[in-house]
Amino acid sequence: MKKIISLLLIMSISISLAACKESSGEKEKDGSKIYVSVTFDALAEFTKAVGQDKVEVATIIPAGTEPHDFEPKAADIARLSDSEVFVYNGLGMEAWAEETIAAAENNSLTVVIASEHADTLKNSGEEADEHGAYDPHLWLSIKGAQTQVRNIADGLASADPENKAFYEKNADSYIAELETLFQEYKGKFDSLENKNFVTGHAAFNYFCRDFGLVQNSVADIFAEGEPGTKQLADLVDYCRENNVTTIFAEETGNADISRTLAKEVGADVQTIYTMENPEDGKTYLERMRDNCLNVYESLSVQ
Repeated sequence: MKKIISLLLIMSISISLAACKESSGEKEKDGSKIYVSVTFDALAEFTKAVGQDKVEVATIIPAGTEPHDFEPKAADIARLSDSEVFVYNGLGMEAWAEETIAAAENNSLTVVIASEHADTLKNSGEEADEHGAYDPHLWLSIKGAQTQVRNIADGLASADPENKAFYEKNADSYIAELETLFQEYKGKFDSLENKNFVTGHAAFNYFCRDFGLVQNSVADIFAEGEPGTKQLADLVDYCRENNVTTIFAEETGNADISRTLAKEVGADVQTIYTMENPEDGKTYLERMRDNCLNVYESLSVQ
């Protein structure tokens, strides 16, 4: 039903596209750069790291907005109609993307699905029925981020073939930084006996796969609904049995239930970054390092 509503919304607002383009008041583009639209913060950082001074990047989903709940407006369609490259995550993260691309009517648009060719994790049960077959949170994995950076470099090179070597070199450099971070923590996590941690939102399956960890979460993959009495009781029992000292919650999420759980079991609540929005003025690499360090330290003391 949500996808149908989204489609109807896009169809209706596309009628006002021309008027919006004239009245949007957006600053004039720098013609020396490739104009790239991306859906959320992590993808913007990857694109800037690869494109550097040859790209102008605009993020469609406003800061503070939950990407799962975002619905595009006429201005967003107008932005895509003027873009040369559009980067989105895929895997059902942006259910509106394909209809918005069609509504933009931009035949020269290079579309980059950042999760393409990734080794994806599948949803099951109700989540698969409502949101699609795959867990979309690939960028929260260092290995997944490497795939996304490579796809973005390929997309920029397709749109701007004269600078292909430039984009590939920058992608190689950024991927090397990601790999250094991965290698730093792979051995640390491998050495731990306890590999289970608790999050407010089940967004870290790919992160867990990187390091052989298991997440237990208050909310599901798409941060929807609240845990029932039995689920919450099971989480309390789990935390007590495993001496869980930290409950991880996102800055943009509703952390009330996580705080309630933490209070019940005598644990602290600590931020874990999802990189969907700008957070604490930190880069993607800084936030990923913080996630690795904080999860590792929480497991080391259990």
